[in-house]
Order: sequence, then structure tokens, then C-alpha cells
Amino acid sequence: MAVNDLNTHKRAGAPTVADERADLLEALAQHRQFLRFTTRDLTDEQAALRTTVSELCLGGIIKHVTKVERNWIDFILDGPSAMPDFTALTEDEWASRADGFRLLPGETLAGVLADYAEVAARTEEVITSLPDLNATQPLPSAPWFEPGARWSARRVLLTVMAETAQHAGHADIIREALDGAKTMG
Repeated sequence: MAVNDLNTHKRAGAPTVADERADLLEALAQHRQFLRFTTRDLTDEQAALRTTVSELCLGGIIKHVTKVERNWIDFILDGPSAMPDFTALTEDEWASRADGFRLLPGETLAGVLADYAEVAARTEEVITSLPDLNATQPLPSAPWFEPGARWSARRVLLTVMAETAQHAGHADIIREALDGAKTMG
């Protein structure tokens, strides 16, 4: 969906649940488009380059956001069993999670973008078919979650949107440092 298409979405009357889902999914699609746009015209080698002191590269950001979205949608469907117990991860497991931020040998930009598109389609399918966005699941154990907290499907979708938007900003910085290209401006 083109960014301009988002501006033509109009509704008459009071919003419905379908409208809320459409609005949320459209906003997420827009953030995804901004993120994908930062990778335009890049080679696999460029997509794997780190241009800042962080471990982040453009291909790795796409790969990370894909995994995060997939995990959160699995969480909506299956609860905390869809995610690791972050309080029980070993040092080696934490270290291996860093590979999720890199484009590894054998991985391609086209491949991670295709995975991202598949996850996006699945997210739309799950969100549009949920009986209720208010349905909650208990959060997995993690130092950053309040013990015993529950999140609704709506809250999860907003979290995915925020994660995508945040990483689209990171991607802008990385791309501008790489070759001066900008998403906007």
C-alpha cells in the first residue's frame, strides 16, 4: 500500500471495530513501508554494513523487526509459551540473540524482505480474524514486564507498531550514514 493511499481512507458515521482494526493495520503498514524504503537500491553487502557503533545494519533491522512481529502475533494466539522466558536465558543464549540484528552469511536482503512481507500478511490475517482485540494473554517472564501483567491483542499490535516505527528511525540514520540517502527530506 502506498503512503498516499493511507490518506484516501475515509469513513462515514461512527467508527466500528472493523474501522479500528483497519486504522491500526494501516498505521502499521505505513511504518513498515518507511522501514522497507530505507533499503531501496541496496546490495546485500550494503544491507549488512554497520555505519554506527551499534551492531545494527539495515538487513539486520528488517530481520529483527520480522522476528519481533512474528513472536508477538504468536503470543496473541498462543500466550507466553510463544516467547522465551527471558529471565532464564543463559549468557550464550543472550549472545546468540545478537545474530538477529545482523545479516549473516547466506542471508540476503531480498530474503529478509520476503520474510517480512509474509509476516505482515499473517499479522493482517490474524488481526482481522480475531473475535476481540480486548482478549488478553499473560506476559512472558522478562525483567522489563511487570510480573503477572496481561496484554490485550490491541496492546500487542500497538507494541509492534511502536517497535517498527522506532527501528524505522534507526534505519534512517544507518542509511544516511551509509550513502546519504534519506527516507524523507
